[in-house]
Amino acid sequence: MKSIQSLFAVAALAVAGSAFAQQPGLSSAYIGGTVGQAEYKDSGGDNKDTAWRILGGYQFNRYFAAELGYHDLGEVSAPAGSVKGNAWELVGIGAYPLIDKLSVYGKLGGYRGELKGLGNKETNTDFTYGLGLQYDVLKQVGLRGEWQRYNKMGGGNLAETDVDVLSLGVVYRFQ
Repeated sequence: MKSIQSLFAVAALAVAGSAFAQQPGLSSAYIGGTVGQAEYKDSGGDNKDTAWRILGGYQFNRYFAAELGYHDLGEVSAPAGSVKGNAWELVGIGAYPLIDKLSVYGKLGGYRGELKGLGNKETNTDFTYGLGLQYDVLKQVGLRGEWQRYNKMGGGNLAETDVDVLSLGVVYRFQ
């Protein structure tokens, strides 16, 4: 079994190395922001509010990036009162160009989230994932549309809930 894992690791490094060699001019640091709507799946009451995120990352090549972000997930009302959420996230992004300036991407990583309300505060760590499209308007500027899920936020004294976010955003690459 270990030999199969080793073989897979070597193959992955070879593919990543060839991708780096093909696209050397596309590696760069970037910053960005998004705004959209968060939906708390199990909150009852008014379960949607405005969400915003600030982010920074590094694009290794056209296909892979790593990103750190802070997401304010808004405030929703539950039958017993309101609940407010936020999350720090670290995700890996895999992108595939559909045409020259348009890419589809997936993201997968972890988050450290906090829900506050009803006299309680719960923090937890879990995974997050999402899908999106990015259109590069200029070499340095890209526009994004995405869906992202924060899995199982809360718990403890607050109800556990999945939070989905639909958002539009912009990224600026330092090239």
